[in-house]
Amino acid sequence: MSLCVTFLGTAGAIPTTERNPSSLFVAREGDQLLFDAGEGTQRQMMRFGTGFSISHLFVTHLHGDHVLGIPGLLQTMAFNDREEPLSIHTPHGTRRQINSLVNALGNRPSFPVRINEVGDGDVASRADEYEVRVFGTDHDTRSVGYALVEDDRKGRFDREHAEELGVPVGPKFSKLHAGESVELEDGTVVAPEEVVGEPRPGRSLVYTGDTRPTTTTIEVADEPDLLIHDATFADDRADRAAATAHSTARQAAEIANRAGADRLALMHLSSRYAGHTDDHLTQARAIFDGEVFVPEDGQKLGIPYPDD
Repeated sequence: MSLCVTFLGTAGAIPTTERNPSSLFVAREGDQLLFDAGEGTQRQMMRFGTGFSISHLFVTHLHGDHVLGIPGLLQTMAFNDREEPLSIHTPHGTRRQINSLVNALGNRPSFPVRINEVGDGDVASRADEYEVRVFGTDHDTRSVGYALVEDDRKGRFDREHAEELGVPVGPKFSKLHAGESVELEDGTVVAPEEVVGEPRPGRSLVYTGDTRPTTTTIEVADEPDLLIHDATFADDRADRAAATAHSTARQAAEIANRAGADRLALMHLSSRYAGHTDDHLTQARAIFDGEVFVPEDGQKLGIPYPDD
């Protein structure tokens, strides 16, 4: 079951020649999700080959570098004769502004657009074997973050032990793995816990959008495989980060440590650091022992299962 992230836009509020404003594309098997849509997102989707078949758009907040790509994206979808509905999830109290963006060109899209307001603790979307959870963030406007969290998987099936117990190869294996007891020809009953291990964790990724460091980021997912955190500034602008409700790379690393994250992606870099990310990486790595990176626009990252 594949889970892949494409970083469409990694810049801060002001784009650079190398970095587009914020947008993140996530593909999980056949599902395609978009998190934020800064201006130019539709072109980034073309450029990096994601396609436009997203079913959900998750908006962290309504600053322009996170939402101004919505009108153009919807128009492109309409030009492509889209018929499938699109759900847009947005912080409580922002439905009217999102609706204005949806109707920015003076007419409704040719396909259904559903706007869903969400807040801390909500489940924005529930799908087969995973959900997208909402957590509160600390920005200078209504804002939330999102966590894609998979359900636990079945434990490993011990085929060798099942055969030792006399279970014949075939349908009874599947029943045991599904949690059902089976009866053998001699009347012996084999319970699933005899041949199936403990449930195994699924995968998770957390995307903060713009925020100061918050405990809700730590609490939303247990040891996420990937934390994508605001790291707008390095230590030289720590005061600026606090004043503008952003985080530094060092603060993002501290949150990653406390959350037990496996990997940390430093996002939303201020244009003042254009092409110069060494300080971000050095300061984050001084705190966080896991993998730290500053994604480039177009970078794709697969997330394997923890026990692969």
